[in-house]
Amino acid sequence: MVSFTKLFTAGIVATSAIAAPLQVKRDSYSKRGAAYNDVSTVSALSPEVSWAYNWAGSLSGTLPDNVEFVPMLWGPKMFGGWVTAIETALSSGSRYILGFNEPDMASQANMSPSDAANYYNTYITPWSGQAKLISPAVTSSTDAGSGLDWFESFIGSCSSCGISGLAVHWYGNDADDFKTFITKAVDTAAKHSLTEVWVTEFALTADINGAFDAANTAAFLNEVLPWLDSQAGVTRYSYFMCAENYLLSGNTLNQAGQVYASLA
Repeated sequence: MVSFTKLFTAGIVATSAIAAPLQVKRDSYSKRGAAYNDVSTVSALSPEVSWAYNWAGSLSGTLPDNVEFVPMLWGPKMFGGWVTAIETALSSGSRYILGFNEPDMASQANMSPSDAANYYNTYITPWSGQAKLISPAVTSSTDAGSGLDWFESFIGSCSSCGISGLAVHWYGNDADDFKTFITKAVDTAAKHSLTEVWVTEFALTADINGAFDAANTAAFLNEVLPWLDSQAGVTRYSYFMCAENYLLSGNTLNQAGQVYASLA
């Protein structure tokens, strides 16, 4: 299962160390968001994206008008600076908090469901009166103890955590597999009375394995984006990612990025 790579871990930790003052905007109707490391890249997708996140608690710059920053508690590496970061984000207008990044993967947040539930109760649940809380983002792995199976164990230990939405990631080879997984995620959320599903990372496996094909990705997005927009259970999503050889070529949108920025 391929997912958020180690390449970004150092940047994530660095951006969470100091919480700078934020200028957070309210979002519009669009479900579409931007996953970024460099905040300046998000402007290429504006005004078609309504929200953005960077796997961290701090914005680290300025987003375009009407783009809401959504803070994330990536994992244990970010616990130290979390309180300052989240207080700054919430006071600046953030309305959601994202949970841990792929705790079902050893190379990512790497937590057992029970440990994740304890950490969530400690670090995220106290803010439930000030923001809506989204679950840890799990992979699309179908292995036992991973993906939605991991989430089932987690939510069983975190039923009183105040979570209102399920976050998932998907990496695969075709649109049909993507739709099947997201449908299962929506059904899983409904089973636990969660009102939102966020697809905070999704991409074709080839694109993140060094074989990016903008035309192929554009065709994939042309099929799945209207479908996502039509799914009442999916409330937000972000393609991986707003960066070179993903949605951008240099500072401009490539063919895939143009599709992503044109169908909202």
